[in-house]
Order: sequence, then C-alpha cells, then structure tokens
Amino acid sequence: MANRPARPATVGVVTRVESLTPHMVRVVVGGEGLAKLAMGECTDHYVKVLFTQPGVTYPEPFDVNAIRETMPQDTWPVVRTYTVRRWVPDVPELWLDFVVHGDEGVAGPWAVRARPGDPVRFMGPGGGYAPSPEADWHLLVGDESALPAIAAALEGMPAGATVKAFIEVADDQEVQKLETPAGAEIVWLSRDGRQVGAALVDAVRGLAFPDGEVHAFVHGEATFVKELRGHLRLERGLPMRQLSISGYWRCGLNEDGWQSSKREWNQQVEREQEESQPR
Repeated sequence: MANRPARPATVGVVTRVESLTPHMVRVVVGGEGLAKLAMGECTDHYVKVLFTQPGVTYPEPFDVNAIRETMPQDTWPVVRTYTVRRWVPDVPELWLDFVVHGDEGVAGPWAVRARPGDPVRFMGPGGGYAPSPEADWHLLVGDESALPAIAAALEGMPAGATVKAFIEVADDQEVQKLETPAGAEIVWLSRDGRQVGAALVDAVRGLAFPDGEVHAFVHGEATFVKELRGHLRLERGLPMRQLSISGYWRCGLNEDGWQSSKREWNQQVEREQEESQPR
C-alpha cells in the first residue's frame, strides 16, 4: 500500500465532564494540543474522535493512516463522529456532547467514565453549514444526534433572525435550556416510544411555512431525514441550495456500518426523488 500523507491526530485532555440530562453527557476537551486548532464559521463543525483499544501501544505522533498501514486491524482505534457543541478559542476548549444508553456502544460509556486529565485524540474539524444571513427565515430539525449542531446554529443566527426549530428527544427529561435569539420558536418533541423521527416528520409536514426564502438544516436518523428531504424537495419545492440535509446515523447500524453504506443510501435517495419529479 502506498504511503499516505501523515495526518497526526490532535491530542487534548479532558478538563471537565458535565451531566446535562439523564442520557446526555458533555465532555470538555482542552490542553496545549488545541492551540493550533483552526475552526471556521460553520455551526455544524464535527470531529472524528479516536477511541484506542485497551492494552495496545500506538506509535507517536498518533497518525491513523500510519496505524492502519502498519498495525493489525483489530488494534486500530475505533472512530466516532461528533458535532462540536462549542469552540472557545481563547481558552482553548472544545465541547462535545455524547448521547448515552448505558453500556451500549463505544463513545457513550467512555464519556460517562471520562475524568479530567484523560487524553482525547481526534481528527478534524470538518463542517459545511452556517445559517445564511440572506434567508428570510430558518428551519432547524433534528433528533438528539443533531441537538449540538442545532444549539450551535441558534447561537450563531444573524441578528433579528426568524427561526423555527423542532428537536426530538426520548422524553421530557431530555429537554435542555438553550441560548436562543429573540425570534426563535423552539418546539421540543418527546418520542415516548415512537419511531425515531416520526414526530419530526409530522411537525414539519404540518408547519405553515412563513413567507420568504427558508434556509433549512435537517439532520439525524437517516430514515426520517430521507422522508423530510422528499417532502421539502418535492412537496415544498425547495432547491438544494436552501437545504443542509443528511443522515448522521441509521437505526440498526453502528457508525462503521452506516458510513460504509451512506454514499449508496444517498445516491438511492437522489434517484428516487428524481424519478418522483413531475415530467
């Protein structure tokens, strides 16, 4: 295999851990390793957190490409993608919010056990969305996985922005207090055992859209995102330039499985919607 350019991970340390709700934990990352981290203007910045395998010694600098080329696959770090809830460059510190379901998965249990001083390795940031100052109003839609990005978007709204946000969580105990602009209307939807995203689909379908051009951010579980993408594109007639819309995850798949099938899934969605366009 040809050598790839070195991509050393950023290495920070846990500075504090906060329990936000029964199922969401915030891990704040700081340290000198973040001093050269560059963030742009996106409100959906994300990083790929690297969870090392216990008992494995990795070469330094910690370079994922080098590890994958020189070490057995069962020693590779597990990669999970998380939206940056807030970046505070003057400290510097990075806020990452984790959904926790007991011992399920890799990242959630790690976040619960994290303690100040623990190392945090990650790649990034990436990102592609920020609220458009040219839009007449903004639509924000997502489940727990999109909550950090929605919260960041609310804080990054242009002055005087009109915003309608729909956030779905497991139940009323998962509602958080968010900093919102004066023109923001936030609706919290409790899933209460329903299929993930069903309440969001109903809410957006039933929404009377205000006049003017909307800039929409719709992210979360892939099945409801697919349905809302079709609704917004075909029934509401919105062009893609007004949409930031993507599945962060898919029921029944971990991130490895979802990422390996995401491109094909998106292509299928696009084909289906093109075939549904009136001729």
